[in-house]
Amino acid sequence: MPPKQQVGRSTRLWAAMSNETSQTRSVFSHWADQTADKIIRERGDLDVYTCASGITPSGTVHIGNFREIISVDLVVRALRDRGKNVRFIYSWDDYDVFRKVPQNMPGAENLNQYLRFPITLVPDPFKRDSSYARHHEVDVESILPEVGIYPEYLYQAERYRAHLYAEGMKKALQQREQIKNCLNRYRDDQHKIPADEEYWPVAVFCAKCNRDTTEIDGYDGEYGVSYHCTSCGNHEKADLRTAEGIKLGWRVDWPMRWEHEHVVFEPAGKDHHSQGGSFDTARLVASEIYNWQAPVSFRYDFIGIKGTPGKMSSSKGDVISLRDVLNVYQPEIARYLFAGTRPNTEFSISFDLDVLKTYEDYDKTERIAWGVDKAKNEQVFAKERRIYELSQVNGMPEIMPYQVPLRHLCNLLQTNSGDIDAVIAGLNDVKPEQEERLRQRCKCAWFWITECAPDDFRFSLRLDGSKALFEGSSLEAIRKIRDSVVPQMDVLDEKSLSEEIYAVAESCGLEPKNLFTVVYQALIGKNQGPRLASFMKIIGKKRLEQILSLY
Repeated sequence: MPPKQQVGRSTRLWAAMSNETSQTRSVFSHWADQTADKIIRERGDLDVYTCASGITPSGTVHIGNFREIISVDLVVRALRDRGKNVRFIYSWDDYDVFRKVPQNMPGAENLNQYLRFPITLVPDPFKRDSSYARHHEVDVESILPEVGIYPEYLYQAERYRAHLYAEGMKKALQQREQIKNCLNRYRDDQHKIPADEEYWPVAVFCAKCNRDTTEIDGYDGEYGVSYHCTSCGNHEKADLRTAEGIKLGWRVDWPMRWEHEHVVFEPAGKDHHSQGGSFDTARLVASEIYNWQAPVSFRYDFIGIKGTPGKMSSSKGDVISLRDVLNVYQPEIARYLFAGTRPNTEFSISFDLDVLKTYEDYDKTERIAWGVDKAKNEQVFAKERRIYELSQVNGMPEIMPYQVPLRHLCNLLQTNSGDIDAVIAGLNDVKPEQEERLRQRCKCAWFWITECAPDDFRFSLRLDGSKALFEGSSLEAIRKIRDSVVPQMDVLDEKSLSEEIYAVAESCGLEPKNLFTVVYQALIGKNQGPRLASFMKIIGKKRLEQILSLY
C-alpha cells in the first residue's frame, strides 16, 4: 500500500489549490484532475471508485504498457486528493493463450512446445518463478513501488479457475445472439459474423492437453458446454461451475469484468479506442448484456524510443522496460515524463543527449513549484506545481531537493571515476534530507554516461601515468599552466582562472582553442572536454599537479 503521508500531503495541497480562483483551476487543471472531475460528475458520490488497468503478460512488460498504469495512477491520485475512497485494480490476463515466443526469451525450442497453452501453464524459461506469466508479473510488481504505484493485483487465471465468472459466462452463452449483434454493429458486411454462423463467446482449454485447439459442439442452456479437441481428440461436456479451462473471449471478458468489479474508470490505447473498435463494442456488451455503464475512459497514445521506429511489442521482444528507463531517469523524472504530457500525445523517451534536456526541464518545474524561480503568471505556477506534485513518488518532499545539473554531475562523476561518495562530499551544502535523492541522481547519471552517452561526452582523467606527446609551444604552454596557473588554483575564482589560461595562450603564441586542445590532451587524452576553467576547478590542484608533473 502507498505510504500514508502521500495521501495526507496531497489532500492538504489540494485544499490549498482549492482556494485559487475557479478560473485558474478550470483553465489550468491537470488532465488527471479533469478526468477525476468527469468521473465524479458522471458517476456521482460513490462509496468506492474502482479504477482499472491490466495486460497480458505475454512477454516483457514495456514502457508503453507502463503508460496505461501510470495514467490510471495519476487519476487515482487526483480522486484521492478530493477525499475519495479509490480501489486501483490491475488485472494480469494470465489465462490468455501463449501464441508466440518472443525473440528475447531463452530456450525457444522448449517454449515452442507450450504454444496454445494458457500463459500461466508455460514454464519460466529463466527458472526463477513458477511460470512464464509469473516471471513477467514479478518483474512489474517488484518495480512499481519504486515509482510510487501500488495497485491491487487480480490474477485472471486464478479467478477463472475459482469459477468467479461462472454466472458471467452463463449470461454470455445465453445471450450469445445479442452479443453477436453487438460485435457486428460497427462492422461492414465483409467483416460481420454471418447470420447463419454459430457464435460462441467462450473458448476452452482442453482438459487433457491444455491447448485451446478446441471446438465447441453445444450448450445445454445452463452450465454445460460440450467440446472436442482437434489436437488430442478429447471430447468432454464441461460445467462452468467446476471446469477450469473455460473462459470468455476478450471482447466479452472485458465488459463482463467491468460489471463484476464495478469499474468506473479505465483508459485504453488508441487502437482499442478507434471508432467502432473494441472499446465501442465492449461498451455495447456492458450495457446490453451486463447492465453496466462502460467506465469513463480516454485513449492514450504510443510511446516511442528515440532512434527506434514503430510500436513496441512484447510478443516480438524488442522492448524497453521501466527498469531500463529507471536506470537513466530518477523515479520522479520517469513520472514527470508522463505527468507532464497529455495521454493522447505521442512522445519518445530518449537515451541520448536529450536526457540532459529532460533533467533541465524537470529541474525548472521543481524550482517553480518551490518558488525559487518565478513563474510567468499564477496560472503557469499552478500548472507546474501540480505536474511536480504528481511526479513525486511518495508525496511532496519535506524540503526542496538538492539540484545539480546532470551535465555538471556527469563531469563530477567522471572526474572522480564514478565515486558517488566523493562527489557528494565535494558538495559542501547538501543537507541530510537531500542526500538520498541526490545519490539516486548520481547513480542514474553514472549509468547514462557509461552506457548511453555519446563517446565524445565521456572521459577519464590520466591518472595511470600515461601522457600526451608535446613539443615546442605546446610543451611550453602545458608547463606554464603547471608552474604558474595551477599553484594559484585555490585563490582564483573561475573567471580569474579563465583569464590566466588565456594569458598563457597569448604568451606562448597559441590560439586559445589550440591551447585548450593541449590541456584536454594532457588531462583526458581528448581534443575537447568540459568548459576548461570549470573543469580544472573540479579536478582540483592536487590531481592537476599529479597529472601535469609528467611534463
